[in-house]
Amino acid sequence: MHPFTNISRLSLNQATTQRWGVREAIEGCARAGIPAIGFWRDKLAAAGIAASAHMVRDAGLHVSGVCRGGMFPAATAAERAARIDDNRRAIDEAAELAADVLVLVCGPAPDKDIQAARAMVADAIGQLIPYAAERGVKLGIEPLHPMYAGDRSVITTLSEALDLVERCATPHVGVVIDTYHVWWDPYLFRQIQRASGHILGFHVCDWLVPTPHMLLGRGMMGDGVIDLRAIRAMVENAGYRGHCEVEILSAENWWKRNPDEVLRVCVERHRTVV
Repeated sequence: MHPFTNISRLSLNQATTQRWGVREAIEGCARAGIPAIGFWRDKLAAAGIAASAHMVRDAGLHVSGVCRGGMFPAATAAERAARIDDNRRAIDEAAELAADVLVLVCGPAPDKDIQAARAMVADAIGQLIPYAAERGVKLGIEPLHPMYAGDRSVITTLSEALDLVERCATPHVGVVIDTYHVWWDPYLFRQIQRASGHILGFHVCDWLVPTPHMLLGRGMMGDGVIDLRAIRAMVENAGYRGHCEVEILSAENWWKRNPDEVLRVCVERHRTVV
């Protein structure tokens, strides 16, 4: 059976139902028949990691990912070390939840030297690999759309992310492909082929025209201009058999709606356009 023709591989990224905490999101997935969930660390901290792990196991849900680690570049060595320590805590959290991947949003440059910042990212991931491997956690580098290069990540293309993965040369480091960030890339098909064996997560939403907000203006699948089914086919042809995680940051639309209704639409659109 095609892995995305039903909802057996559907996952709710918790950002999609921003108003819900961990318990509400778990219960909402159970009501909607969604078998997996991707958590955010601030929500986990509010509920408690041990309690969250207990709730998700009791509900029988799979944890497709934890958002997020990363944010590696910093102006001083002490700040960079503190960020490494925080990422070790994130790895511990992902391990306790038995998550498929800890998603890494790599962080911006602390100054104008973007190449130095990229070197800091590579160094930090290299430092984290032994710790992640000991705990059975995989690190997924998520390239962000170039519009976030100044404030969120200096890793802005799938090609850059794969360069890092190949440099690390370990099964504990791969990529997370988010349609919102990569759909525009003229070399996307070639790079997804290159990513075969290294894809640790797949996130979906849509790009609205006009875009109401750079960060919090994502669209529901089918409401925008992304050819989601084509990208899904590319990812699948590259060997990915994990979950399809719906991640919609939408402050003025979907976050204001009844979260149960949001999940109903997510399920419908997953079946019809993803």
